[in-house]
Amino acid sequence: MRVLFLDLDRTLLGDDYSPEPARPLLKALLGAGFEVVLNSSKTLAEQEYYRSAWGLRGPFIVENGSALVIPEGYFPFKVNGRRRGEYVVVELGERYGRIKAALDGLAEEYGLRYYGNCTLEEVMDFTGLPEGLARLAMKRDYSETIFTWKRAGFEGVLEGILEGMGLRVSRGSRFLGVTGNTDKGRAAKELLGLYSLLGKVESYALGDGENDLPLLDVVDHPFIVGNLRHRRAKNISSADELLEVVL
Repeated sequence: MRVLFLDLDRTLLGDDYSPEPARPLLKALLGAGFEVVLNSSKTLAEQEYYRSAWGLRGPFIVENGSALVIPEGYFPFKVNGRRRGEYVVVELGERYGRIKAALDGLAEEYGLRYYGNCTLEEVMDFTGLPEGLARLAMKRDYSETIFTWKRAGFEGVLEGILEGMGLRVSRGSRFLGVTGNTDKGRAAKELLGLYSLLGKVESYALGDGENDLPLLDVVDHPFIVGNLRHRRAKNISSADELLEVVL
């Protein structure tokens, strides 16, 4: 069994966030028998949109490794987690309310702007998301995304403050993510453990940002879009080039 973890922003998706350009790639990967797992900072609601567009039916990982979302009955054994509609959710991070409360206490002093203190129009302006996708992005369960802060170089200060509260800061392509004590790699490792109960697993991952590095650490075959470096990963120019090296 070959399991492939894929980031979304700046990896599968361009600046317009349309699922269409990546559709042929996903079709080819599914046709080749890959288990394709989205592993992204995006919310459950956002990922449902892309999963539907691409015909994905398996598990996925939301909000920078904060939870595994597994369709009910996907595995032929019981998975312990919280029932949420048609899913079993294995929670690894913190609930959104605690994270937002921590940022609310810092927002005025440090000039923080994030989903929870922005209007829909402001979210669209900061992210470039169209209205429908911006609404989905605001349906947060386990993380926040900091769009802007008062002064350059503040990332390290903020990271120290939030780590003192038991939270974690990660850097994506453009923004800072705040979660509980988890990451994309931890979540991928948990899910690979479930897949391994079905048989031998060969794992792959593709990302582009610093928040993808923990994911690249835990798979057999890591790949990076762009110039970011990882000790084992192969750099490729685009997600489409992945087909040339894995098929």
